[in-house]
Amino acid sequence: MATAGILSATTPQQARYTWPRRLLVGVALIVAAVLAVVLPDVGSRLVLGAAGLAAAGRGALIMRAAWTGAVEPDARRLGLPLAVVGVAAVAVAAVSAGVSGGVLVVAVPLLLLAASGALLGQGATARRGGQVLLVWSVVVVALLVAAGVVRGWTAASAVATGVGALALAGLGMALLVGAVTLRSVAARAPANPAYPAPAGGCGGCACGAGGCGGVGG
Repeated sequence: MATAGILSATTPQQARYTWPRRLLVGVALIVAAVLAVVLPDVGSRLVLGAAGLAAAGRGALIMRAAWTGAVEPDARRLGLPLAVVGVAAVAVAAVSAGVSGGVLVVAVPLLLLAASGALLGQGATARRGGQVLLVWSVVVVALLVAAGVVRGWTAASAVATGVGALALAGLGMALLVGAVTLRSVAARAPANPAYPAPAGGCGGCACGAGGCGGVGG
């Protein structure tokens, strides 16, 4: 089992249980991003807290999948650090707005650069996306440095918060699109997976009463 497909729903039954969760998380991330822009006094805490909750939840799911054998045990190397970092981010967001802003100044460009590097190592389509993201990452770093030098690091924190909110909204939209896709997959699942429809095209309407045309004289 490869870890590349960690927690991705591959059957209608899996999709049935996965799509509502992705929908809720996607909506929550978009709401957090909007509130972070509308309420700048707590924007950095909202962005860092929402990102931390998403990371902690993802890490916990990966670890649970590793323990149940759904993915390789090596996946814990990804799940545990992700969960720990997520919990730490939530703790910082709960304690201090100033520290949250400082964390975002460092974390936002690092995460953008890491994401672009990961995409550059994939296929042609993903590689093009990685190149665009890499350029955007360099622009963000330049904006943060310029804001910090010209207007102070409070302004740099505001820039990082805005970029982080935009990233949260983008992730939320991606989750919504994924939820819609998974819902269409889930729609192909039988109403009761324990009792699949009989083979041969029979819908089961007459067979249950012993009245299928193939029985009797």
